Amino acid sequence: MKLNPPLLALAAGAFGIGVTEFAPMGLLPVIASDLGVSIPSAGLLISAYAMGVMLGAPLMTLTTGRVPRRALLIGLMAIFTIGNLMAALSTSYEMLLAARLVTSLNHGAFFGVGSIVAASLVPENRRAGAVAAMFMGLTIANVVGVPLATWAGDLVGWRAAFWGIAVLGLVAMAALRLTLPNVAADTGGDMLAELKVLGRGPVLLALALTVISSTAMFTVFTYIAPILQQETGASIAFVTTMLVTYGVGLSVGNWLGGRFADRSVDRTLIVTLAALTVLLVAFALAMPFALPSAVLIFLWGVASFALVPPLQMRVMAAASDAPNLASAMNIGAFNLGNAIGAALGGAVIAGGLGYPAVAVAGAGAAASGLALVLLMVRRQPALPVCGVS
Repeated sequence: MKLNPPLLALAAGAFGIGVTEFAPMGLLPVIASDLGVSIPSAGLLISAYAMGVMLGAPLMTLTTGRVPRRALLIGLMAIFTIGNLMAALSTSYEMLLAARLVTSLNHGAFFGVGSIVAASLVPENRRAGAVAAMFMGLTIANVVGVPLATWAGDLVGWRAAFWGIAVLGLVAMAALRLTLPNVAADTGGDMLAELKVLGRGPVLLALALTVISSTAMFTVFTYIAPILQQETGASIAFVTTMLVTYGVGLSVGNWLGGRFADRSVDRTLIVTLAALTVLLVAFALAMPFALPSAVLIFLWGVASFALVPPLQMRVMAAASDAPNLASAMNIGAFNLGNAIGAALGGAVIAGGLGYPAVAVAGAGAAASGLALVLLMVRRQPALPVCGVS
């Protein structure tokens, strides 16, 4: 993908959203200690954000259908900025929970509408790559932003991380205003058409696949900091390094996923979900050992985000005549999997089964996703990427 300023602006917004979504995972022990709650209770901050995305995706998409795309994306980043300011000012668990809900309202619509805008900026045969370029901001957030937030949170307190994230929101708003073309809203679509498309079998199956795939990732990643501290005996420096390692893996996986999804969406999903299943089982066995864990964390990151471009393209192709709500709902589905994964991992921990069992539970979710892809491929033809409009 050539240098494309509008795509870079969309990636800047994705970067900010990625930091605010994933930073609490590295800050979980610090937040839990400061607010006097348990690790599983602190994990509900991730679940609350994810459920807010589920609510915000249809609400924002359906009520803003006539708003020009640039103005809408800037407005969504304004909500993001306000939510992070609220988090930085939070003095209790309940206040932080409310702030996370406000912050999450922009998420689904930003990525859903942003994906459509990104795909419209390039030729048809490069659309998966364009979507991947926007999502690259999300993966870079895990390389730079999340480890930096973890380090800052341990050094000067978790609230400082949210102050910094609010500044990222302002930067993203400026980048969108300066570089994004003034794309008009889709006057040919309407709310009823967008809602009706969600009833299609291929769209529902694609959304279900996103939920399951995301569950596989977040069952384990939500608790990566306590896993490394308690099972591997890691210091905060090692945890930060592993977050960077995982983030690099996400970036590589996102690029590979976009590249191979432009060739075959379904084949990319099959290979990636099979790899994710194997890697999470291996991680369950390797947790006590630092070097094998580091290698597996990198590969796990690659597999996790190689899924994102093909999952998004499958939904956009299945709903090609009314893609805005379906695209946003796929981001909501991704975050529903986030919530389910966080809750599943928390239940395993609360049940006394141990952290290796958390990775096994994630592997089970990945295997379920693989089975669903194989069923989908068998029952329906592959969806062409060029069908996205």
